[in-house]
Amino acid sequence: MTMTDPNVEAAEIEKFSALAHRWWDEDGEFRPLHQINPHRLQWIRDHVDLSGKSVLDIGCGGGILAESMAAVGAKVTGIDLAEASLQVARLHALDAQLDIDYRLISAERLAAEEPGRFDVVTCMEMLEHVPDPASIIQASATLVRPGGWIFVSTINRNIKAYLYAIVGAEYILRLLPKGTHDFAKFLRPSEISVMGRRCGLETVDIAGLEFQPLTQRFRITSDPSVNYLLSLRRPL
Repeated sequence: MTMTDPNVEAAEIEKFSALAHRWWDEDGEFRPLHQINPHRLQWIRDHVDLSGKSVLDIGCGGGILAESMAAVGAKVTGIDLAEASLQVARLHALDAQLDIDYRLISAERLAAEEPGRFDVVTCMEMLEHVPDPASIIQASATLVRPGGWIFVSTINRNIKAYLYAIVGAEYILRLLPKGTHDFAKFLRPSEISVMGRRCGLETVDIAGLEFQPLTQRFRITSDPSVNYLLSLRRPL
């Protein structure tokens, strides 16, 4: 795949476009994203001070993470290929009085146009929804400047992850709509680290993101066997 080819499946765009009006309903289909967002944000801030930083959020959706980063002083650009989601994101940022640049463009095309522009690149809950995740990592490595950070979160590929993230989350607890995830697209941390290494990135840190059924809350852990966060850095 080249840096300008579309790295997207039409069915995925249609799926999220159909739910676009629900992005900011904290009791709706995107409730888990609202629940994990404070943890994602804090984990990023534990690694880098976002104040004044130029940040790109790839696959920003309705802007949940983008807004939280802008609220702590980051200069945020959010990109997505679902125009319906971007329209929701723009309207919500306007209501929140946050200046966020939302753009309908792929990571690969933006990388070809503006290499080395960003201090931080985030790609959360998105790699498991694209045909070629390695292309996203390559684009991220191109987009971040030397010394910059890349933060990703996705789902591990093993039996436990299948039972928790698909059987449990989609069919038993109904935290997510059925069919949200495809087990074959889940990624092991080692696979992302290899993708990053091939692009000249160093893997810095990994953490788990665990759902606790009794409290209905998430927490950061040291166990990346299901949901996990991974940080990479482009050397100076």
